[in-house]
Amino acid sequence: MTTKNMILLPFSFLYGIGIGIRNFLFQTSILKSQRFEIPILCVGNITIGGTGKTPHTEFIIEILRHKFRVACLSRGYKRKTSGFIMATPESTASDIGDEALQIYKKFPDIIVACDSRRVRGVEKLLALPDPPEVIILDDAFQHRYVQASKNIVLIDFNRPVTEDYLLPAGRLREGVNALKRADYLIITKCPHQMNPIDLRICYNRLKIKPYQQLFFTTIRYGDIIPLFKEQAMAVPNKSCSILCLTGISQPAPYIEYLQRYSSDITTLEYPDHHHFTSKDIQQITNKFQAINNDRKYIFTTEKDAARLRFCTLPDDLKQHIYYIPVVPEFLKDKDLFINEIFEYVRKNQK
Repeated sequence: MTTKNMILLPFSFLYGIGIGIRNFLFQTSILKSQRFEIPILCVGNITIGGTGKTPHTEFIIEILRHKFRVACLSRGYKRKTSGFIMATPESTASDIGDEALQIYKKFPDIIVACDSRRVRGVEKLLALPDPPEVIILDDAFQHRYVQASKNIVLIDFNRPVTEDYLLPAGRLREGVNALKRADYLIITKCPHQMNPIDLRICYNRLKIKPYQQLFFTTIRYGDIIPLFKEQAMAVPNKSCSILCLTGISQPAPYIEYLQRYSSDITTLEYPDHHHFTSKDIQQITNKFQAINNDRKYIFTTEKDAARLRFCTLPDDLKQHIYYIPVVPEFLKDKDLFINEIFEYVRKNQK
């Protein structure tokens, strides 16, 4: 632990007291959790950022959307609207947030909505003329006013929660004891190869309860996709140059992946969920123009692409921007997880 983090430990102690009191009030029903007569699946974590919630939410949507009317309810982090709002073909990241927009663009056949007050959001969804048969709550593990049917909690393999500290000294939103509320725990961003002993160590460290199941996923990158339809397909090779543009919490794995396409990578990193301004666009343009190579590309993440698509970009910049989607890949028990989720929803219809 750094000296700075040690200085912050007293504040983490106070934060922990506040969280403990809040959880106690829910446990004793002084604060009420509302239960709905519809399957509600919560995808969340106990840390801030970077566990892969959106790709895993998309994976669950893919499991269910062909057989059930699915709704995804998010708070719409960093959107510039308020209250309840549903995604439409005209929605932008400013309207519903970049994560909700990414999900809607990928699955236009489902309902995507935002509301920071999740109880109200669920009620609005159930009041629709054709209401959903299952609701997925995105990043709502700490939002206990809605009692989820199943809690799916994600943990970054590279940032063990058992070795972390509460905010602000660490990255924990809640103590590790909060994991006992989870039904499924998924350790994400694992190495592509893990020995059985490594899996067992993770199991023991997290003290998995008899009612819980533990899964392991790794990152699989998809095909290169042009940001705009009129672009030619990128064919990068080691002789090309890449400007890697990111606005996510942990860009290092993405930058490392791009090294398979080029040995000449320039990075431009912005804060997580950053809304690009005209000044930013000028900075990106200048950075790209400074690269002395006729074969050069701009690569960004899928989440950043959701925001960039609605920016006013110079035409000579637009034709060079590409992104690469991320898909979670189960190291084992993929069919078990799919069957568990599907069968629970099937058996618990209203």
